Amino acid sequence: MVKPQVHTFQIWDTKMALDVNSGSIFEVDDLVYDVLEFYGETSPRDIVSRLNGKYKESDIIEAIKELDTLKAQGLIFTEADLEEALESLKQKKYVKALCLNVAHDCNLRCRYCFASKGDYHGARQLMDKEVARAAVDFLIEHSGDIKNVEIDFFGGEPLMAFDTIKYVVSYAKSIEESCGKKFHFTVTTNCTLLNSEIVDYLHNNMDNIVMSLDGRKNVNDKMRIRANGSGTYDQVVSNIKKVVELRKRDGKDYYVRGTFTKHNLDFAEDALHMADLGFEEISIEPVVGADKDFLIGHEDLETIYQQYDRIAKEYVKRRASGKNPFRFYHFNIDIYKGPCIQKRLSACGAGREYLAVTPDGQIYPCHQFIGYKEFLLGNVFEKKLDDGVIDKLKDTHVLAKQNCASCWAKFFCSGGCNANNYQVNGDLNIPYDIACSMQKKRIEYALYLAVKTSKENKKNRLIC
Repeated sequence: MVKPQVHTFQIWDTKMALDVNSGSIFEVDDLVYDVLEFYGETSPRDIVSRLNGKYKESDIIEAIKELDTLKAQGLIFTEADLEEALESLKQKKYVKALCLNVAHDCNLRCRYCFASKGDYHGARQLMDKEVARAAVDFLIEHSGDIKNVEIDFFGGEPLMAFDTIKYVVSYAKSIEESCGKKFHFTVTTNCTLLNSEIVDYLHNNMDNIVMSLDGRKNVNDKMRIRANGSGTYDQVVSNIKKVVELRKRDGKDYYVRGTFTKHNLDFAEDALHMADLGFEEISIEPVVGADKDFLIGHEDLETIYQQYDRIAKEYVKRRASGKNPFRFYHFNIDIYKGPCIQKRLSACGAGREYLAVTPDGQIYPCHQFIGYKEFLLGNVFEKKLDDGVIDKLKDTHVLAKQNCASCWAKFFCSGGCNANNYQVNGDLNIPYDIACSMQKKRIEYALYLAVKTSKENKKNRLIC
């Protein structure tokens, strides 16, 4: 049984309370906000004593009674019985998605690349059709009765293996009916290899297209460079605009995503620059797996919090004015139809529901584990997975992580990225604390924006 927990926080002039176990969110006044600091930890008499002088005694008592009523209704200070959900996580899971690293090569040499400029610390190679076909067959065999399955084309730069991408899509679609599956495709690209043929193909065949741009020209061209050291901004922006125009026209998904490092801690400028270019679906991610010169430090966190604050303010302002509005990936929390409890406990499901395949057919829990031989699961030709590696990942749910089990954000972040935890701390169950700090700040803004949006839509202020 997970004990009751309430997290209080303030965004600008609004004070809020989150009931961690139920997900209920309340917008509260100053009095209730102060009462919540002590409620459940001490007696009503003591609460009155602590707050007497700041508020009328009768008002304090009334606030306590209101919280008592909400608690009796199971809306706040709730417990959670997660035994069934945890037991479900121990059961064998079917694979829902494959990240196909069709290219362990790249035509760029981004300075912060976690994949060692695209080769993942190994040989530069492209996935051939034999491996690609075996990977699709593997997904079919290991997906059980799941109908909707996903293939993500990744790299390096996946468009260097464009023929392999076309082969996978063609082969998968040709067997959908016979195997009872529906394939969904995503590609992540640096956009430098796009031409009219490739743009049309991706638009017609990809459920989502993720395009890389780090924001302003001077920032992008310092980090995202070609082998000869030249920048990519002008070509990339031109190509992204062509893709975005098509996706908007036909109502299809896309993302323009960037990376911020220690060298552009004013990354709100980059996010807003992308919005000013007309890109409505944007994301700016903190760098991971890079050289120390680029990594975020504890001393940078306050600056980063200020950047999220600026992005949130511009989100509200532009939504109201209708001028260059945007959606910021890390603020996209659905407070009505969020993930199921199993997903909240285990996050991405790397190594169980989600796997990555290298150009030579090796299988890893995800693309960020590639090259860590202790996490090699097998290969697509043998079609068997190493139970020992699966067991390593089985007990990495959020409640198994000591620092996470008592954290208010646990059901939103699910314990963070296991690969990042391992890379930074050498332990899957010790969270990367800097990533945690940034994530919690983003969640607070996301919850605030979600509640304000729901109020605009005339929904109840209490979100259950």
